[in-house]
Amino acid sequence: MFDVQQIRKDFPMLNGKTMHDQPLIYFDNGATTLKPQVVINKVCDYLTNYSGNAHRGDYDLSHEVDVQYEEARSLVAKFIHASRKEEIVFTSGSTDSLNMIAYGYGKTHLSAGDEILITVAEHASNTLPWFDIAREVGAVVNYIELDAQGRLTLENVKKAVTDQTKIIAIAEVTNVLGFQAPMKEICAYAHERGIIVVADGAQSVPHQVTDVTDTDVDFLAFSGHKMCGPTGVGVLYGKYNLLCETKPTRLGGGSNSRYNSCGVVTLKNPPYKFEAGTPNIEGVVGLGAAVSYLMEVGMDNIHAYEKELRDYCIEKMKALDNIEIYNETSHGAIAFNIKGVFSQDGASLFNTYGIAVRAGQHCAKILDEFLDVSSTLRVSFYFYNTKEEIDKFIEVCKKGDDFLDAFFG
Repeated sequence: MFDVQQIRKDFPMLNGKTMHDQPLIYFDNGATTLKPQVVINKVCDYLTNYSGNAHRGDYDLSHEVDVQYEEARSLVAKFIHASRKEEIVFTSGSTDSLNMIAYGYGKTHLSAGDEILITVAEHASNTLPWFDIAREVGAVVNYIELDAQGRLTLENVKKAVTDQTKIIAIAEVTNVLGFQAPMKEICAYAHERGIIVVADGAQSVPHQVTDVTDTDVDFLAFSGHKMCGPTGVGVLYGKYNLLCETKPTRLGGGSNSRYNSCGVVTLKNPPYKFEAGTPNIEGVVGLGAAVSYLMEVGMDNIHAYEKELRDYCIEKMKALDNIEIYNETSHGAIAFNIKGVFSQDGASLFNTYGIAVRAGQHCAKILDEFLDVSSTLRVSFYFYNTKEEIDKFIEVCKKGDDFLDAFFG
């Protein structure tokens, strides 16, 4: 049985942390998530008891690090239903992973005139690298149109694809509008035409069951810190044959089997050819602990409970005349504004009541062309949030009618 009050006990920051002398209500989970004690303990255990290097030493301490590091890789592979653990590359986060795909695969597989398809709802990390690669190789970046609500549909993908389309790079769940892309259907359609599909899973993997074998996605990027893990660690999943074709974007110790003075280099097989240098070991073992924790809670339970929270919040917000919601029917974050109040001022108002929400363009700076609004507030839930916290959030929303009195009163 899903018991949110019991779950909240696992998170130290939900047991005494305050802002403006108010108990913390953390509604910025799309940016990063709080960490359970089991993850903190795992990181501290590495730093305290077996703090050696990975894949380097011929002694027991180093072997212990190797075992823990590779166990984390196996856990992540199981978590996303990868066919083998060698399809899991540890990175510094989604941004790093997406750049590795663009520069390591895109740069070597795209030619002048080729087309990359994205949407205006993409995060900067799934936009800017493709802009740069397109300039370098002479390819073009074009956009798949969103429907009137901001949803990516298979029909619009079909309309956008041309004979020149080589890569489709899209978020499985967008970070502002929160709509779920029909990944399985898009991949099937793309693969019939020899198109590679890259998925930004930063906002999907932490919140729902992820099955890369079922969707048949070619590459998937996600971050540890958005799923209860440490910052500075993430994952690049790639089909093994595609990883073999992908060029490492950095080289150094650990990535090669041998090299000589003539410049002949023999790289290791994936994933190790991508993990040059000393890795973020404490981040990786912490991510492994986070994945174990999420699997214990159950991703289906998490997804169902978060939907319940979102539906509850939307109904409460719809009853307020001073709130404008931009994505009422989506699955993820809620993008909204208090009418007549600049988004950053709105975030400051919530802050004075101990509520952490996001304000601005949320690293999706061309989405304003679709929304016709320069910036928004965003609330994003995780499975440790409660309806009682939402009730307090709604009370502050009501105060936005008289912003100055609410802020300074």
